[in-house]
Amino acid sequence: MTTGYNIQKMDAKIKEIRKAAEELQELGGDIEAVNKNLVRLLASTKMLELNISDAISLV
Repeated sequence: MTTGYNIQKMDAKIKEIRKAAEELQELGGDIEAVNKNLVRLLASTKMLELNISDAISLV
């Protein structure tokens, strides 16, 4: 099992995902399908933040 994880790089990618999702929210306007999927995407992104981004302070 590899233990050479790059937590900082993972954190940066998670931030990119959040930024992209927020931009899509602005672009999607009132398209219900887009908004519902973005709610799920942002919830998953939040879990990644809790698991990875918050772990940076522990490393």
